[in-house]
Amino acid sequence: MSGSERGEDGTGADGAPARVAVTGTPGTGKSTATDLLADEHDVIHLNDRIKGDEDLWTERDADRDTLVADLDAVREHLGEWSGVLDSHLAHRFDVDRVVVLRCHPETIETRLSERGEPDATAAENAESEALDVILSEAIAEHGVENVYEIDTTDRDPAAVADDIREAIEGEREPSAGTVDFIDYI
Repeated sequence: MSGSERGEDGTGADGAPARVAVTGTPGTGKSTATDLLADEHDVIHLNDRIKGDEDLWTERDADRDTLVADLDAVREHLGEWSGVLDSHLAHRFDVDRVVVLRCHPETIETRLSERGEPDATAAENAESEALDVILSEAIAEHGVENVYEIDTTDRDPAAVADDIREAIEGEREPSAGTVDFIDYI
């Protein structure tokens, strides 16, 4: 979608959606999968931008060792963007399509612990995944007809990237509500 203008119908010049959010609980594989799309789409790793610009966050949450994003400042920073927005916050922005990556909570907890996240943070994110928090927010914000759910558990990043590509290109039907991890609770 490099350089594509966003039409009134929310699509770029090639008919693909101009703005796609790839979101999900931390540890689902968003950045790894979207990196594999960078040759075809402008990919914005939003969390990297927030970490790199003090004007995009309001405070540091000491308990979670994380930054609290200023979503209004981030919107202004993004301006008239197009491409693929990667972040657990991506669904909170004006997008045409939302891809929610999902992963079994035990896998998320393991991945986050291996990254050095505190045990409490890893457990909180695993529980959030089991309760469909980001999926629910994405549906509330954008409607079930614009949300594509992809289970990344035990999947190769290239296969996940292919699924994201299919969602972007309209080769996949919206699929919110197809992944269920409530048994974790």
